[in-house]
Amino acid sequence: MKAFFVFSGQGAQAVGMGQSLYETSPAAKAIFDAADATLEWKVSEVCFNGPAEKLTESRYCQPAIYTMSCAALEAFKAKYPAVKAIGNAGLSLGEYAAMYASGVFSFEDGLKLVAKRAELMDAACQASDGGMASVLGGDAAVIAEVCEACDVDVANFNSPGQIVISGDKAKVSNTVAQLKERGMRKVIPLKVAGAFHSRLMATAGRQLREVLEATPMQDPTIPVYQNFSGKTGNDVATIIDNLEAQVASSVQWVSCVETMIADGGDTMFEFGPGAVLTGLLRRTDKSVSFSNINSAETLDAVND
Repeated sequence: MKAFFVFSGQGAQAVGMGQSLYETSPAAKAIFDAADATLEWKVSEVCFNGPAEKLTESRYCQPAIYTMSCAALEAFKAKYPAVKAIGNAGLSLGEYAAMYASGVFSFEDGLKLVAKRAELMDAACQASDGGMASVLGGDAAVIAEVCEACDVDVANFNSPGQIVISGDKAKVSNTVAQLKERGMRKVIPLKVAGAFHSRLMATAGRQLREVLEATPMQDPTIPVYQNFSGKTGNDVATIIDNLEAQVASSVQWVSCVETMIADGGDTMFEFGPGAVLTGLLRRTDKSVSFSNINSAETLDAVND
């Protein structure tokens, strides 16, 4: 088995996430305890008890998912020490857990970085009226053409046949109408706080760079595949450039997954709440096996 580890993005959160891992894995508990000691609010309390409205807010959601994902990883490593990753990657927010998994920064430094990222993105959302929509089954070239004509951005290449668009809410609505006119029947507006991974987030990206540069980092000990490029970031300077750009640029998730597979990966382990990334994998390459690590039950079900 040649495993690659991937980490959940924002939107996968659910009240109660991580609690069974906290209660059964000392390694997972240590991560939650470290999170509670690092921020001015109890991450474990929000993860385990919500309420859902609070857990959905970016300033709580992003640190919570990062913490739960890292806790799932540490529980897995403690139980299955023989399973080593040939590469790590995460979807948007999940890229920060991937950086932790690759030894780029400590858990605590990553958590403080994620908390600041959430704060900056919240501010960017409040400064604009943004929206997003998911396009299912459309031709990528046509989608890109319509987006350019309507002055919106392509936010995510999630899987073959699933692309997300992002930008000014009125312009996104116009784009949705134009895409339907071009024969795309499944174009679904998303319930989001703003236009993530679009030019409306550029200010947040620039402000985040200062935080990135002030965060202690080292070159990855395991290859980490970055959203902005779809390729590995092999040194701190490249990683910082890509994390800044990621905030306002397209997430090249298909490229990340295909490159990890091309580099030898044959088994995906998804850490964090939900099962979004393994779902996308099934649309990308059905030959790759997968497991989700998001609870004590799923941890016990792994066949190493």
